[in-house]
Amino acid sequence: MTATVDTGEAPAARPTPGELMSPRQRLRLVLVLGSLTAVGPLTIDMYLPALPAIVADFQTTSAAVQLTLTGTLAGLAIGQLLIGPLSDAVGRRAPLIAGVALYVVASLLCAVAPSVAVLGGLRVVQGLGVAAASVVAMAVVRDLFDGAAFAKLLSRLLLVMGAAPILAPTLGGGLLRWTDWRGVFIALAAFGVVLVVVAALGLRETLPAERRRRGGAVATLAVYGALLRDRTFVGLVLVAGLAMAALFAYVAGSSFVLQQQYGLDEQQFGLAFGAGAVGLIAATQFNVRLLRRHSPQRILVVALGAGSVAGLALLAFAVTGIGGLPTLLVSLWVVLAAAGLAMPNAPALALSRHGEAAGTASALLGAVQFGVGALAAPLVGVLGTGAVAMAVVVAGGMLAATAVLLVVVRPARLAGLEPDAVVLAAH
Repeated sequence: MTATVDTGEAPAARPTPGELMSPRQRLRLVLVLGSLTAVGPLTIDMYLPALPAIVADFQTTSAAVQLTLTGTLAGLAIGQLLIGPLSDAVGRRAPLIAGVALYVVASLLCAVAPSVAVLGGLRVVQGLGVAAASVVAMAVVRDLFDGAAFAKLLSRLLLVMGAAPILAPTLGGGLLRWTDWRGVFIALAAFGVVLVVVAALGLRETLPAERRRRGGAVATLAVYGALLRDRTFVGLVLVAGLAMAALFAYVAGSSFVLQQQYGLDEQQFGLAFGAGAVGLIAATQFNVRLLRRHSPQRILVVALGAGSVAGLALLAFAVTGIGGLPTLLVSLWVVLAAAGLAMPNAPALALSRHGEAAGTASALLGAVQFGVGALAAPLVGVLGTGAVAMAVVVAGGMLAATAVLLVVVRPARLAGLEPDAVVLAAH
């Protein structure tokens, strides 16, 4: 019999599949996942400069056209709840390819929509396809990487997510110099075709059969029920959703406010919108530095407080007209920066409570964020197309998020949450 020698050393950790990749394979993976991640912001933001033109073309109201934005967000919310668990059960590739193919068909149909009602319905279907791309991209990262390697790859994808909203309105404005709003949807369909080819040829299955979830719909509903019974988790999810509502109120109203009220053309609007997105991205990256010295709980409280004050200032400037466009934009950009600090920390604090169900919790979080955003977008249109209407919803979202944090979550309850998840999410 051979004796076993105990060296006193812990066995070496098995490398993750991603760590076994060559640099060339990792680069290809980043390009594939980055393309999938970009489709969401492009779909939401690329047609924003055309919203006034769509109103004129269909001879309808701004509120009706803003419902087309709501349709995309609703599709994203519903799609995440469905596709997240589905990809855990059957694998990543099949839901991804089917979802993006559906996106291509919906985009082509949007280009020939005969009415604003049909366009809104097709935008819901578009949102379902976008959900497949975004959910699967994040799931693939979780399948392949862990720890620092996970954070590094995720940071690259988040930069893509940040750059896409900056470029999307500018790209849309550029397209509108050569075509009408229907051409924007043809361009999105073409991008979707590229994504189908990229996913089919460049992305292998990352969830082996032995790791797929069993139990079907009953088990999924049981996990969702457990999450919804956690008061702190639900409160933090609502905080993230209300911060997202403030962001999407700006997205829905800015094209009308900046173009119709302040006279910017489509290209100038794209630049002004992009400047706000730069502030949002800068805040999310600055959050990483702040986490080295401050707790995520403290950052969240301060960010929401600052965002609420900036929201009230925005409302005051919109009502009084003091300072004109510059003061309106500066206060808006401060709100966006505050949202950029709140949105990484609130979700990560929520997910740190349920590491055993991170996928399902992420799907619920995303559904609430885009669902609340879907409600905020038409509310701006119902109140009007001016700066006051947009400011009311933006300020209301930040104030409501602060109220939920203080009353429902209660910052003292956050003291025991693990900060490592927040650091990971902030990268």
